[in-house]
Amino acid sequence: MKIISVAGYKKSGKTGLVERIVEALKRYGQVGTAKHLHEHSLNIRGTDTWKHARAGADVVIGVTPDELVKFSRNNNLISALDELADAGMDFGVVEGFKESTLPKIALGNLEAPNIVMRLDRSEDADIDEITDLVLRLPEYHTSGSLIKRIRQSKDIEKAGAIGTFTGIVRAVTGGTRTEFLEFEEYAGIAKQKMDRICSELKEKEGIVDILMHHRTGIIPKGGDIVYIVVAAGHRDELFPVLREAIERLKAEVPIWKKEHTLEGEWWVHGV
Repeated sequence: MKIISVAGYKKSGKTGLVERIVEALKRYGQVGTAKHLHEHSLNIRGTDTWKHARAGADVVIGVTPDELVKFSRNNNLISALDELADAGMDFGVVEGFKESTLPKIALGNLEAPNIVMRLDRSEDADIDEITDLVLRLPEYHTSGSLIKRIRQSKDIEKAGAIGTFTGIVRAVTGGTRTEFLEFEEYAGIAKQKMDRICSELKEKEGIVDILMHHRTGIIPKGGDIVYIVVAAGHRDELFPVLREAIERLKAEVPIWKKEHTLEGEWWVHGV
């Protein structure tokens, strides 16, 4: 999923620009959106879903013939992005969350991290230029989004099993406690290497398809680092390839890891 954020002050035209971007990206795939509502509550007091939540339900889902609405607790931008990715979206358009590190289009004189385009007015937007920009952005994936994508493989009918590997940030190693890890990649090369590994492993007997994704940036303890998904005709063909995939990723893909612990920080070779 490729993600772009639209940020600006109130009445700057954010929503109108989001609408135009969504309409343009629909030509290339499925589009999901996320809107920062600050302190608003959508679960209206007195409704049945509100009563379910008041009783202690951690997740409440309201279902109509045309809509499914999920109410849950302790949410943030990452949980919203994961929901969109798990739903199989090809694009995510975010309105607001100006403090995030997402690539963003800034309206007016807004100052924010990672501005990739600035517009004095939303009406000045060249939607074709924005579309080209979004199509060049890196992918955001979850384990669920890769599974959904591999289920859409043209030869999936030959598969009898799907196996996954998820690498996470280990909080405790011996006597050392890790707070977070920081990953950097050599621009563009890491994906090329992973694509080559997948292509070569796909040639093995019984392998229907294989996908992998490595996250970069700061990942907190317990957070997901890397996903590998393999579809194969039989489990005996699947597990050796799943293991080989992660070992080759660690050995061949140029991604560097910096460990941040309570004792200090240092770069680690051989992620």
